[in-house]
Amino acid sequence: MDAALSFVNILTVFVLAVFVGFEVITKVPPILHTPLMSGSNAISGITVIGALLAVGSGQETLTVVLGLAALVFATINVVGGFLVTHRMLSKFRKKD
Repeated sequence: MDAALSFVNILTVFVLAVFVGFEVITKVPPILHTPLMSGSNAISGITVIGALLAVGSGQETLTVVLGLAALVFATINVVGGFLVTHRMLSKFRKKD
């Protein structure tokens, strides 16, 4: 019974985080995109470190698989964020 209650609590936090995240992201004006993308890259970098710890922990197979998935998605997010930021900043450079 205690495990089911814990799962419901975790699921509730996850659903609320998705809802709040969606609402916050859709309200961001385009002018703030680049500074927020840099902050997002920093957060994803922390996620990469946590995922590496989960993968290297040697715990259950599920932990390693979920850690690997988190590592892949966070890495894609970091690389994509830097590419988008680089592209947006290149629009403000002087033409030769």
